[in-house]
Amino acid sequence: MANKHILVVDDEARMRSLVRAYFEKEGFTVEEAGNGEEAIKKTSQKAYDLVILDLMLPRVDGWSVCRKIREKSFVPIIMLTARGAEEERLLGFDLGADDYVVKPFSPRELLARARALLRRSSPPTESTERVEAGHLQIDPVGRLVTIQGERVALTPKEFDLLLHLARHPGRVFSREQLLEQVWGYDFYGDLRTVDTHVKTLREKVSRSRGLPHYIQTVWGIGYKFEVKDRT
Repeated sequence: MANKHILVVDDEARMRSLVRAYFEKEGFTVEEAGNGEEAIKKTSQKAYDLVILDLMLPRVDGWSVCRKIREKSFVPIIMLTARGAEEERLLGFDLGADDYVVKPFSPRELLARARALLRRSSPPTESTERVEAGHLQIDPVGRLVTIQGERVALTPKEFDLLLHLARHPGRVFSREQLLEQVWGYDFYGDLRTVDTHVKTLREKVSRSRGLPHYIQTVWGIGYKFEVKDRT
């Protein structure tokens, strides 16, 4: 992870210093922003490999910062929040964040999540073949998803999850397997991350009446990809 540039956005100087010290020790180059306006300015002027973004910011909140970043960049974003409510996570994911960490957190956990996101942020190289299932088409090279010819806006991690499942139709994956294979997590993974991404994916790919659900729940185990008429 040498030469990876990270932007840490938090209004608490102590928190920024803690994250900076820990990541610099591991070979990362770290810059800081103390408020939302500064974060937007820095991300518009420079390309970073990862943004660690606190949601509760002065002047411009973290959700607005995330939205602004996503207008021009697919840089991986980890949200920091003192509140772990599902609604906040869903909003953050819908705006384009890739992961979240609830305060107080272990710097070791944050580092593990950052490394996992950086490993998975590059386009998949295992196959360039398009995936087609029902009304759904997935282009791994262009990282595009369309339904009946209409493009579906997905975050990088939503795309990775959908592509991984679609490449293995009918195969059931546990949440732990998806965390490991899509996010690159093992011990540090939060199973709710998978559930939240599945929920947002279902809303985006099945938002029109009559379209099928593609990600099926296998109760007590996990999820699988399957074309199934909506009931």
